[in-house]
Amino acid sequence: MKRTTASYTIHQPAAFKQQMLYWASRYNICCFLDNHAYPSNYSNLDCLLAVDAFQFCFPDVNKLAALREFIDTTDDWIFGQIGYDIKDEIASIPSEHIDGIGFPDLYFFQPAMVLTLNNNELTIASLSLSPEQIFAEIQNIDLSVVSITNNKTALNIQPRITKDEYTVAVKKIKEHILRGDCYELNFCQEFFAENASIDPINVYQELTQLSPNPFACYYQWNNKHLLCASPERYLQKKGNRIISQPIKGTIKRDAVNEANDLQLQEALLASEKDKAENVMVVDLVRNDLSKVCEEGSVKVEELFGLYSFPQVHQLISTISGQLKNGIDLSAILQASFPMGSMTGAPKQRVMELIERYEKTKRGLYSGAVGYITPNKDFDFNVVIRSILYNANTHYLSYQVGGGITFYSDAEKEYEECLTKAAAIKTVLNSPTTI
Repeated sequence: MKRTTASYTIHQPAAFKQQMLYWASRYNICCFLDNHAYPSNYSNLDCLLAVDAFQFCFPDVNKLAALREFIDTTDDWIFGQIGYDIKDEIASIPSEHIDGIGFPDLYFFQPAMVLTLNNNELTIASLSLSPEQIFAEIQNIDLSVVSITNNKTALNIQPRITKDEYTVAVKKIKEHILRGDCYELNFCQEFFAENASIDPINVYQELTQLSPNPFACYYQWNNKHLLCASPERYLQKKGNRIISQPIKGTIKRDAVNEANDLQLQEALLASEKDKAENVMVVDLVRNDLSKVCEEGSVKVEELFGLYSFPQVHQLISTISGQLKNGIDLSAILQASFPMGSMTGAPKQRVMELIERYEKTKRGLYSGAVGYITPNKDFDFNVVIRSILYNANTHYLSYQVGGGITFYSDAEKEYEECLTKAAAIKTVLNSPTTI
């Protein structure tokens, strides 16, 4: 079935993006990806929206094999998500922890409607409604009416573990490192609110206005919502070239004092602890990609790249490789998922330890959301800096974490978690009970 396509010139792209979001949220399934105009040598599209599932892949078992078949038989756009806990299939490490949100481990869909917005040029490609009808429906949304209030209830956000429990866990993780069980472990904790009521679209827009990031995503799967302000790319494929851009190394920004902000950048670049974390994950990613890439093709394009975001400065490295013939997304996921920046090294052992010391099932957090093009290229983010919300149960959650090494200080690691969650706490307008 061929898509009907039409193009339009948009005179106010920022406002039109908001209208796109409100229009898309009328459907049970939608995925909105926005790079917020961050300059990058690797960017593909400024803004991409997929709406309504024409066909979908939602397997109970043999999930990666089912995904392979779905991709092979669908010569079209595909959008979807991979939850962290698909690791059970990849590495045989199940989780019995609390999961208050309930996103599936894997869900991909062929959208009925795809909208791309580059600068002020909009393209609508549809299998259902006509592009003219879609464009008219979006234009007719009155932003002055739909976005008057946020409609948030007072949120009582609680930590899943206390600060003291966090400190004890970090101490035990460092003991594992001293014994040689692992070198680095990404330890995460959950903050949550029950009986929460929010307007997901408005909260997402507040979050991305406060913290615009290049891998932002609003993803709605029935009654479940992901409000994501991620700065991190998991994987991108163009032709037979693949790249991964893990983040390790974080320091808060000083938005008031420019001189101090520069000193903070210099301190991050000079931090042996942060650089050690970054090198470890780079080596892990190189090893993962070497399983699916031509021998000798995996290389580090950039090491310790300093990138600035609204709340933090971070160190990002870029690793690339040339894929072997016949390697598809399922094989790449088998080799590299979950991503090294959210696990640690060695990956199998740290995933086992993560299950021991964390108290919440990660679910979609530290998973990935993205798209596959009709020619089988793809781009996926890392789901971090995100609010997850179940509108049926009124459960709201966000998780934050950081890489624990032998040199980690538990107090500083805890403060780094709070720094990473600062924009979320501000948007939710609720002091966290520690």
